[in-house]
Amino acid sequence: MPRLRVVVASQNPVKIRAVQQALAWLFPERSWDVVPCEVPSGVAAQPMSEAETRQGARQRARAARQVAPEAHLWIGIEGGVQPGSEGEPWLALAWVAVLDAHGHEGLARTGSFPLPPPVVALLRQGLELGEADDQVFGTHDSKRHLGAVGLLSHGALDRAGLYAQGVLLALLPYRNHELYFGS
Repeated sequence: MPRLRVVVASQNPVKIRAVQQALAWLFPERSWDVVPCEVPSGVAAQPMSEAETRQGARQRARAARQVAPEAHLWIGIEGGVQPGSEGEPWLALAWVAVLDAHGHEGLARTGSFPLPPPVVALLRQGLELGEADDQVFGTHDSKRHLGAVGLLSHGALDRAGLYAQGVLLALLPYRNHELYFGS
């Protein structure tokens, strides 16, 4: 079987690893060339709602398709925050959009997890989640490594692992092509 080219709409190694892992889980019989591509999300640097996060993932995937039209799949991953209403926790989450050359789209969300009050306080001041995590946990560039989920879980689940689940879920229509898209 020929190798298939997948363009990930990011240079972040966490997102690249997440895509590689999800493809290996869901399509172990295939060989993939996973290529990073830096494109804008078209949303705020720190999306502050689930809707904005989903929009960022979709716009990243579309932008990657414009930059590298020769690929088989384009994947956009966007991490974001959903502020809690009164008395509810702020949640971290991500959305994943997968596009193919036929105009099909797979769209899924990762699990979400509550953010601690010191991190939320920094988010309210306008910091991005990774910057807030670095200040609270005394780390550097955590968004390219463990991420908030990895720091909070003490490494039990890192950002790549969380994102890989979302990527796998967004790829389900491609694994079950006839059920989702017809022939």
